[in-house]
Amino acid sequence: MTEFAPVSGPSGADGRSTGTARGRAALSAGALGVVYGDIGTSPLYALQTVFSIEHGAVRPTGEDVYGVISMVFWSITLVVSIKYVLFVLRADNEGEGGVMALAALARRTLHDARGRGTVAVVLGVLGASLFYGDSMITPAISVLSAVEGLQVSTPALSHLVLPVSVTILTVLFLVQRWGTHRVGNLFGPVMLLWFAALAAGGVAEVTRRPGILAGLSPTYAITFAAGHPYVAFIAMGAVVLVITGAEALYADLGHFGLRPIRRAWFWVVFPALTLNYLGQGALLLRDPANTANPFYLLFPGWARLPMVILATAATVIASQAVITGAFSVSGQALKLGLLPYLRIRHTSQQEAGQVYVPAVNWILFIAVLVLMMGFRSPERLATAYGVAVTGTFLITTSLLLVVARMRWRWPAWKVAGAAVVIGGAEITFFTANLTKVGHGGWLPLAVAVVVFTVMRTWKRGHEIVTARRTAKEGPLSDFIEDLHRTGALRVPGTAVFLHHGKDTTPLALRANLEHNHVLHEHVVILSAASKHVPQVPDEERLTVDNLRYRADGIVHLTARYGFKEPHDIPAALRLAAASRAVRHDIELDIDPDGASYFLSHITLRVTKAPGMSGWRKKLFFALARNAASPAEHFHLPETRTVVVGAQIDV
Repeated sequence: MTEFAPVSGPSGADGRSTGTARGRAALSAGALGVVYGDIGTSPLYALQTVFSIEHGAVRPTGEDVYGVISMVFWSITLVVSIKYVLFVLRADNEGEGGVMALAALARRTLHDARGRGTVAVVLGVLGASLFYGDSMITPAISVLSAVEGLQVSTPALSHLVLPVSVTILTVLFLVQRWGTHRVGNLFGPVMLLWFAALAAGGVAEVTRRPGILAGLSPTYAITFAAGHPYVAFIAMGAVVLVITGAEALYADLGHFGLRPIRRAWFWVVFPALTLNYLGQGALLLRDPANTANPFYLLFPGWARLPMVILATAATVIASQAVITGAFSVSGQALKLGLLPYLRIRHTSQQEAGQVYVPAVNWILFIAVLVLMMGFRSPERLATAYGVAVTGTFLITTSLLLVVARMRWRWPAWKVAGAAVVIGGAEITFFTANLTKVGHGGWLPLAVAVVVFTVMRTWKRGHEIVTARRTAKEGPLSDFIEDLHRTGALRVPGTAVFLHHGKDTTPLALRANLEHNHVLHEHVVILSAASKHVPQVPDEERLTVDNLRYRADGIVHLTARYGFKEPHDIPAALRLAAASRAVRHDIELDIDPDGASYFLSHITLRVTKAPGMSGWRKKLFFALARNAASPAEHFHLPETRTVVVGAQIDV
């Protein structure tokens, strides 16, 4: 476990590109391809599932059809349009979205409350854990569903469904390295065509039976629930399928920004989904036998095979939303100290949150393949859908209400109203989906338990190690005072000690003096700070502090980097040497080409000391041992990098 880590600096600009109309349109098109793939493909199976669940408990009668259409429309309106698009997207954390960002906002709001800030973080970790479970299921079920749809035209190829699905997923995960901006540009036009087809199919049927528009009234949902409470409850367990993918709107906020996501929803996605569901409802009223497949039967015979092909492409694209969302959540968890150091690549010049996390990408890929091999059909995977999604909805709503009340200063009546209307609907969704736990719903819950345990263990272990490391380091000011009082043999050269700040002494610096009894002529304690802008100008990159003594050759240097820039420490040192004076009153006399770089590497020893149980200590040790080394991340030359070890008992 290496002591040094980047320091988060002030947020500065949020990395948003005001751009041209063309640039804004491109981001909105990218959002269509990346953000809305999951929720956009729900019409393929949502209503069909509603009218087939529990052996046809919901019947294609006028009362039930109008009730279901009303429930569908108002579920989308309340949960997606109002909750997520209008309110939740506003709760960004320095441009980032997702349940972890919301938990961070709630924690800052409640920092002075007794323990409630910690509760907010725990809820955020639980929400992120549930999201990971959904991230594993969605690609598996969507791709399998897509490829099985090809059996409609070519049943003889049934034996190729699994191999073709694996191939498609392999390609999908491989292209992630090029960034969601490029992937979104590729998928965006396909999804635009998809939503146009959804709208066209719906309009054609609505014009034949315009009375279905009455289903937009909430009174039909209320009447349906009041007259048939059990049937309505069963229906809610399947109606939730129309809003799966809503959390991706928020999780992908950092990839595209609020306005492109909001524009894409209200201008394209919401109208297309509404028209298609209305069309399917009108189709069922015209002929109840159409419950067999109300989506494809919306279209004339000549258009069904092209729609199968288009649907195949759209459902593959649906996997992208949760993959990019998992990248965002992982980056946020890393910043909050909930995961060990991971390699993160920024893939956009405009968006700070647009990242690629190789470790998460390949872990998801392996998990998805295991799920596909284990369940082997979308029908069996479908039973696992809903529990993780609705659990995340409830956590997001709880945190949002805290932020709305404490940060946005909503009046109590407004918070209570949102809790009753939105929270009440989501509690019903969650309760209805609990009936699926014994039939596959346990899967995302099991994944969530594992992820939650890993995150909480790493957080707690890091707190213990930090406290004991800080005690070993001691104050930097005291260390320098002792140097001036007792003296030390100075040797030629420049030594750079990477450290997280200037309050404590780098362990490598202390160990070098204690064991070698020498100190380099020029000592630089260097900290890296990340900024939420694409690039930091050279004139703003460096800040130097002489640590009270101007002539002792010991300075602290802060190097700032934009989110698109590599954290190249030697380059920063060369810049400092070239400028000679980072501030007019402090001169840096250093040799960047001959400098030696020192990293403090901490070796953990598991003991019986209190703080964590034994198995959690072993888990923390395994995580720390497999964390990425910072030497490569900071472009340190191998031949001039020294790793100094220190042992800490856990």
